Amino acid sequence: MTTIEVDENEYGSWTVLRVRGEMDLVTSPGIRRRVHDAVAGGRHDLVIDLSAVRFCDSSGVGVLIAARRLLRSCGGRLRLILPEDRDGHVGHVGHVGRVLAALGVRRLFEVYEDVPGALTATAGTEEPAGPAELADVALPRQQVTDRIAP
Repeated sequence: MTTIEVDENEYGSWTVLRVRGEMDLVTSPGIRRRVHDAVAGGRHDLVIDLSAVRFCDSSGVGVLIAARRLLRSCGGRLRLILPEDRDGHVGHVGHVGRVLAALGVRRLFEVYEDVPGALTATAGTEEPAGPAELADVALPRQQVTDRIAP
């Protein structure tokens, strides 16, 4: 059975969503809803901590790209936590980072090693790709549903 847990905390102007479990076709709509709820509540600076995500498919990637677009459209900021591989391999990224890199979309995001780093960082020296570059990214088609459990 696919499971996902999302904890939400606020740190000043930043809202941190800590995601644990698997981001797939079944759980991605719940994550999308949490992002939309945060934005609807006026929170436009969002950190999504993916350090405890053990699996991510194209629907999970689609949620991250949609979150980026939503936050950019309202003048907000999105930062992702993608730590190095838990096995301590230097230069290797965790599962979600590998998936984003394999699909060629990792460069679209501001990526940090941990939450404190993301919260205290000033604007990055390198701006993530803009809308023109995003137009070349093939987004997965997905059906949005309110059901989280099968």
